[in-house]
Amino acid sequence: MKIVVCIKQVPDAKNVRIDPHTHTLVRQGVESIINPFDLFAVEAALRLKDRHGAHVTALTMGPPQAEEALRDVLSRGVDDAVLLSDRAFAGADTWATATALAAAVRKLGDVSLIFCGKQAVDGDTAQVGPELATLLDIPYATFVKQVELGDEGRLKVVRKTDEGMEVWRLPLPALVTVLRDVGDPRVPSIKHKMRAKKAAVPVWGLADVGLSEDRVGLKGSFTQVVRVFSPPKRADRRMLEGPVSEQVEKLFQFLKEAKVPGL
Repeated sequence: MKIVVCIKQVPDAKNVRIDPHTHTLVRQGVESIINPFDLFAVEAALRLKDRHGAHVTALTMGPPQAEEALRDVLSRGVDDAVLLSDRAFAGADTWATATALAAAVRKLGDVSLIFCGKQAVDGDTAQVGPELATLLDIPYATFVKQVELGDEGRLKVVRKTDEGMEVWRLPLPALVTVLRDVGDPRVPSIKHKMRAKKAAVPVWGLADVGLSEDRVGLKGSFTQVVRVFSPPKRADRRMLEGPVSEQVEKLFQFLKEAKVPGL
């Protein structure tokens, strides 16, 4: 069984700043980390590997330094890794990113299961996983907290929703985006650290995955981030005090005076 885990290197959220002139994230000089949700995806894949002897490949798209993220997951027990890196991939939105990842998965061949984190902390769109599954024309389940492989070769997953839990059964190949509930990421071992340090990490560019420039990067993107900004601070706050019944009445009167529709 061949499993692919898609990971992403993102700026450390604790140090993220916004350039007041360009309205974009300041990435220079900001430490990069593995997207935290992707580490749970790695753990989910490794747990299936422990139980069923699967082969796990980590896949990421990014600049050359993203190799650090791949070596990190290699040190946790992932078998091998591939880096998608090419100037043509720069500026990609979620669709263009998914297009490049899908081409890489096809090149790997015979992939039974793909794991992704539920979302990336820098974009928070949660779109790449479902888009990747759509491009590969395979079933997928999002916000999964539990994954099991049945004897019949079908995947059993438990999804967390606003209404409660759902149990789905998916034929393979399939894609799953996971929550932290799948289990805490394991700590890198000395044995795997040594192997990760020496491991060859192939770098695939545009030509390697057989795509044209108009399908990836900025040219292949349907959306663009115009600017990123922090919500302006507001000073018109009001603190309601007293018993709850009095606070409700005060809030009702305030909204009524503000002519909120429906009141």
